[in-house]
Formats: sequence, C-alpha cells, structure tokens
Amino acid sequence: MTVQPATLERPKGSADLLVRLSADDMAAVDALIRERCDSPVPLIPALAEHLIGAGGKRVRPMLTVAAARLSGGRYVTPDGPLKLAASVEFIHTATLLHDDVVDGSQLRRGKVAAHLIWGGASSVLVGDFLFAGAFEMMVEAGSMRALDILARASRVIAEGEVLQLTRAHDLDLDKATYLQIISAKTAELFAAAAESGAVVAGASDADAASLRSYGMNLGLAFQLVDDALDYGGVSEVLGKNTGDDFREGKATLPLILALQRTGEREAAFWDRTVGKLKQEEGDFERARSLILDSGALKATLDLAQDYAEKAKADLAGFPADDWRLSLEALADFTVSRAS
Repeated sequence: MTVQPATLERPKGSADLLVRLSADDMAAVDALIRERCDSPVPLIPALAEHLIGAGGKRVRPMLTVAAARLSGGRYVTPDGPLKLAASVEFIHTATLLHDDVVDGSQLRRGKVAAHLIWGGASSVLVGDFLFAGAFEMMVEAGSMRALDILARASRVIAEGEVLQLTRAHDLDLDKATYLQIISAKTAELFAAAAESGAVVAGASDADAASLRSYGMNLGLAFQLVDDALDYGGVSEVLGKNTGDDFREGKATLPLILALQRTGEREAAFWDRTVGKLKQEEGDFERARSLILDSGALKATLDLAQDYAEKAKADLAGFPADDWRLSLEALADFTVSRAS
C-alpha cells in the first residue's frame, strides 16, 4: 500500500513547521498504517488504499505526536504515540467511509468516493475493519487512560453523526445545536487526538486538559471553515465538490445564519431547496449569493477565527519551543485556508 506523505496545503509563514518537526514521526505512523491495512482479503487493502493512500493533511495524527512531543516525550511505551496517531487516522478514515455512504457523497479527498466503486456494503465493512485495527493499536500503546479517551471519542462521534442525521433538512436547526453536532462529529476527535498524545507521554492532568481544549477549539475552527468553504471555496481545497452540503440538505452555520437574516422573503426558497430537497439548476448559485450578501459567510469565518484564537490561548502554559509554535501556526493555518 502506498501512503502519500502528509502535507498541509498552501502553508503560510511558519504553518509548515509542524510538518517539518513531525516528519520522522509521521513516516513511522505511515509505515504502521501500511502494515495494519494489510489483509489476506484483497478488497480490504485495495479499498483502504483508495482513501488513506490518497494522502490528505493528516492533521489529527500529527496533532497526537505533537502533543506527545510538547508534553516531554516520557512515553509509556516507545512507540505509544505513533500507535495512537495511527489509531486516530484509522478512526477518522472509518468515519469518512461510513459518512460517504450515509450522505451519498461523490468525492472524497479529490477522488471518487469508495462506495461508488466498491459499493456501500464494502465501504461500511472496511470502515469496521479500520475501527477494529484502531482499537488493537490503542491497546498496544499501553495506556488504559488513552484507550478510554479514544474509545469515548468514538462513541461521541457516532452520537454526533446520528444527531446530524436526525436533523437533516431541518430549517429550525439553531446555532447551539449545530455547534453541538460539530463538537461531537469533528472536534471531539481533534480533542481526543491531542489529549491521548499528552497522556501517553506522561503529561500532567492540567497539561492534558489544556491540550484537549486546544484540540476541541481547533476542531471547531476547522469544521466552521470547511462549512464556509462549501459555499465560498473551490473543490481543490475541500477535496470534495463545493455545494455538497447544500445539495444534501445539511443545515450548516452559513445556511442557518442566512435563513435567519433573509427571513420571510426567502422562506419559500429555503423550504423547497433544503427542507424538501427539491432543487433545480441554479439553486446553489442563488443560495451562495444569499449567504454571501447576508454576511452569513463572514460571520461563520469570524467565529472560526475566535475558536482559533482560543486554541492558541490554550497553549499559553507550555514552553515557547518549536512544538508550541507549530501548534499555534496550525491554528492560524486552519482559518487561513479560507483566504
């Protein structure tokens, strides 16, 4: 299996510092991924390679190894952080495989979604294989506390996905519930990645809590930017088609705010296109214009910036070394993707 090296697209200033610092660790993580994707059942490595081998930013596993390094590197087992990082990537990939089946997505990481090639059943089952592999590596990492953190995160992510599913096409979805959804389905894994890396490196309870908070705030900023880019970005940045959220009837924050700000004059349009999912050619362009003109896109990105600043503040208690600087730069990079 060929795994493309981790990369952060369009780094600005020192935003590529984390990639440089973690290069050796991430090479070892990628080797673990290759090893643990192997199976005598040919479909498993083939389908896993289609998604994992496509590369991607690898932000979550890099966050695990960075948190371990920032915490002093007193590892419970020599390769503990590496196995947790690979576990985090497996959990993330498994959720993508499952989500693409549920959402009927066409693209993932710039490639045709796996379920369109091998079918939904195969994608779900290979996702299950990756979940199982993740838990094997968590046990091998030698920290029951880290295992508890990532196991809990897996449950919370599933809860967030189910909550999102039950509120699909819901024009009454409010900002608080939206934030609850993205906290669970996206930010929780960022938080668990950072916290588990700190724990397996022997961090104090206070430092582990700070890194968990950093991950949570970073994850919220990350998802807010992704949701904004769906209306204001390009597919090359997203790795999926722009407008997918609109076409699937997902009420993300740009849409929620636009609904509130356009009021009754556009209620029929939103009810038809999102509530009833009866869309016509040109509807996405109109929705994007309404979101831009109402200031909903800017408000979403402003909130993402707020969470990025909170993430950087979470690192204030750590020494100002290269690892801390790299995590601060990662927070800045997360919101710079929209510029």
